[in-house]
Amino acid sequence: MRHLLLAACAATVLAACGSRNDSDSEPMKAQPSTATSIDDVALIPRDALFGNPERANVQISPDGRHLSWIAPVDGVLNVWVAPADDPGAARAVTQDTARGIRNYFWSHRPDTLLYLRDTGGDEDFHLYAVDLASGESRDLTPFEKTTAQVVGVSHLHPESILVGMNDRDPQWHDLYRVDLASGERTLVEENTQQIGGYLADADYTLRYALRSRPDGGQDVLRRDGDAWVEHDEIPFEDVLTTSPAGLTTDGKTLYMTDSRGRDTAALYAIDTASGEKTLVHEDPRADVGGGLSDPRTGRVQAVAVNYLREEWATLDDAIAADLETLEAIGPGEVSVNTRTLDDRTWVVAYSAAESPLVYYRYDRSAEGEAGTLTRLFSGRPALDDQPLVPQWPVEIASRDGKTLVSYLTLPAHADPDGDGKPDTATPMVLLVHGGPWGRDGYGFSSYNQWLANRGYSVLQVNFRGSTGFGKAFTNAGDGEWAGKMHDDLIDAVQWAVQQGVTGEDQVAIMGGSYGGYATLVGLTFTPDTFACGVDIVGPANLNTLLATVPPYWASFFEQLARRMGDPRTEEGRAWLTERSPLTHADRISKPLLIGQGANDPRVKQAESDQIVAAMQEKNIPVTYVLFPDEGHGFARPENSKAFNAVAEGFFSTCLGGRAQPIGEDLAGSSITVPTGADGVPGLAEALQAHTQDVRK
Repeated sequence: MRHLLLAACAATVLAACGSRNDSDSEPMKAQPSTATSIDDVALIPRDALFGNPERANVQISPDGRHLSWIAPVDGVLNVWVAPADDPGAARAVTQDTARGIRNYFWSHRPDTLLYLRDTGGDEDFHLYAVDLASGESRDLTPFEKTTAQVVGVSHLHPESILVGMNDRDPQWHDLYRVDLASGERTLVEENTQQIGGYLADADYTLRYALRSRPDGGQDVLRRDGDAWVEHDEIPFEDVLTTSPAGLTTDGKTLYMTDSRGRDTAALYAIDTASGEKTLVHEDPRADVGGGLSDPRTGRVQAVAVNYLREEWATLDDAIAADLETLEAIGPGEVSVNTRTLDDRTWVVAYSAAESPLVYYRYDRSAEGEAGTLTRLFSGRPALDDQPLVPQWPVEIASRDGKTLVSYLTLPAHADPDGDGKPDTATPMVLLVHGGPWGRDGYGFSSYNQWLANRGYSVLQVNFRGSTGFGKAFTNAGDGEWAGKMHDDLIDAVQWAVQQGVTGEDQVAIMGGSYGGYATLVGLTFTPDTFACGVDIVGPANLNTLLATVPPYWASFFEQLARRMGDPRTEEGRAWLTERSPLTHADRISKPLLIGQGANDPRVKQAESDQIVAAMQEKNIPVTYVLFPDEGHGFARPENSKAFNAVAEGFFSTCLGGRAQPIGEDLAGSSITVPTGADGVPGLAEALQAHTQDVRK
């Protein structure tokens, strides 16, 4: 819920275990390129970048008996399961034929896995249980307009899980214990006290809860018998950087990431009986992020901090040799996807900016020494021999002295010696992350590789308001939508021009969600800076955005009002109006492409409709792409390929890069183009030959 517009789920990632200096955080020098122009670089097909992965999200069951992953069935992603010692015997255990399944996990009940699925991108996620023995799939939350929240999964109670459901009150989730065999739910607590989140121990006993305050802060509540009592408080300025991080299995230790009394969030261990607080790990540059915990005890064994790159500190010598073994896979990063309950077997995934995911099975040594790595699969083997390029962390100074951690991706022909410094200026795409309370980081990105392969440099900027760099940096974005947050992006563009990355008239802006808003701001507030823009599900009217947030965001609304502008006051509404691109739509003078999902619950279709209508009223050209079976972003690969085919042609007209013809890349998609098809080469003709395929 903290990432307002584009929420992302990241795996636990390992790079170097232990400390290292910033210079060691940069990628190794890339292989020299013989390309002297973009035409010397092989064109990577869009399908290889944006089509279905061959395998994704590989896991091992807690009992170690099954391997599982996401893979296509007739072009639709489903869950596959195989014996752990025979991956070749895999079979699909779900039968989705529409949007596909992307989010699943194992329960502790033997042969039972769980997955989440919404309808058409509406984010009303239902929770399903699959029994491998019977093949039965059961909806555990069979209620309309209900978004399931998984609160507890415990090996001490393998027969059940804790699930929040908002079928009684759309704003607040009641808590239930759900039997995995029968689907029967038993009420644990009716949420009549506006609880925003629950924390239960491994025995499913409620221990702590969070409740928002009118000032935008939070109360930490502690269970006392059948009642909640105020236990602690989190001030407004610390809410985005302070939260409970889990309990140990015995319930004796509460972990907290905490920025109170400091800037960057550190990890603390709190004795739940005495309240004694012990510092576990801190870093003055960035907040503590991911962690590895013992699957039986819940004790934290390693923690990560991400400044330029992810850096790990080992806290438990029992896994030190294991982490060193994983680090030795390569100079990229390794994610630990899952661990068996006995901790004998891990599934890990390796990738680097220029290397898509490769999955491994890791069998630990009984003597605490290095274990054995077995390569399982490449996630996207179609990219294995393609001309992928590195990504370079850089630090850019803002006009008022802030350090903007950013990432630069250069086309192969622009950096022939592979040192991360351009020898040739190229057109550039400023790719703006969503949130805005999120961040960009190092790693493989289909978007970066796609744009670089078409001849564009790509710059990603962690502007003020981004998270991960301490609360002062995050809070510096308060009240700065279309203000200093945008100034940071402009400063980064000027840096790129000064460094010879690009020319002043060769920069486009692109982003999703908040990044889409930033695109609209770029073309309205600074209309001379960008050659064109691509807005994906970006809000145009901040007043209507805040008037239509999902009801279950109620606990977060005070945060939005204080950080953006309060729509309940005349002053706040005036501010939101002034900072809305819709108000300034008549300033748009450069080409604009808009992509929208009709079922988006966060940024409603009306946001895009409004600015398209305003531009049409002023006779300002715009290309508007609408998908009737998508929500906040494009989940179906067919739709993603279709939109990116349009965007590629769009960029070729305003930046001059190369473009693979649209060809068959609309096939299987639900694409509609209400206006502006003539603005993209070949789009009108492709639409005439296209048969729309809507799948919800």
